[in-house]
Amino acid sequence: MPIKDQLNEDMKSAMRAAAGNPDEKIRLGTIRFLNAELKNAEITKKEPLSDEEILEVIQRQIKRRRESIEQYRKGGRNDLADKEEKESAVLAGYLPEQLSDDELRTIIKGAVEQTGASTKREMGKVMAIVMPQVKGKADGRRVNEVASEFLSG
Repeated sequence: MPIKDQLNEDMKSAMRAAAGNPDEKIRLGTIRFLNAELKNAEITKKEPLSDEEILEVIQRQIKRRRESIEQYRKGGRNDLADKEEKESAVLAGYLPEQLSDDELRTIIKGAVEQTGASTKREMGKVMAIVMPQVKGKADGRRVNEVASEFLSG
């Protein structure tokens, strides 16, 4: 089922279940917000988004929430950080299954061997090969951390 159709179905079920259920209210609000973001992206692009483009929007939203969580925790606003974490979990449910660390290491090791990279200065070469392979299946920050293990200072 296309992601957009799944979002609409999930929004309908969340609307039915939202009465008196705070978790469903958060889920409903998150799906509505995501639908608005997708609509804005379609308006900007002037055509409907593909599933791959929808996944990019979802990943951007998750990244923004992670940054917000960090800021809220620093500011002592754990209540807002918890809400952002719940929203992030809802959004993550629409992403494909994430790669395990072992699978990610295998892909990165192959890219390091392919490029001959040995220092962190050559990280860009490795990332250019890895990121298209793991698109939607691994966060860029996580890829960078694992790739750093293979490259010396």
